[in-house]
Amino acid sequence: MKLLVYQRLGFLALLPLVALIFFVGPAFADETTFTISIKDHRFDPVELEVPAGKKVKLIIRNLDPTPEEFESYDLNREKIILGGREGIVYIGPLDPGTYEFFGEFFPDTAQGRILVK
Repeated sequence: MKLLVYQRLGFLALLPLVALIFFVGPAFADETTFTISIKDHRFDPVELEVPAGKKVKLIIRNLDPTPEEFESYDLNREKIILGGREGIVYIGPLDPGTYEFFGEFFPDTAQGRILVK
């Protein structure tokens, strides 16, 4: 009898974990990931196409030894990426259009745009 009670309690203890997997997991599945590199104070790719209406995870890798700041007035985002490091910026869901970004420390060369289609 006691064993049956413990089995039921064990099952009930697992319910929150099962709910987490079924309800939170799909939210992360909608995320799309893209990578942008910074090398010689330039973004690569200069133009990145992403899907409209989806949350996007941008991994920004700074291959230079000096820091750079990913900044976008259009996206309302800014993030300093130290030299030799990477950072993550989330954007979206976005409407179709063109969204400019630049490197604040080297704005003459570090420029790019995100095309949302």
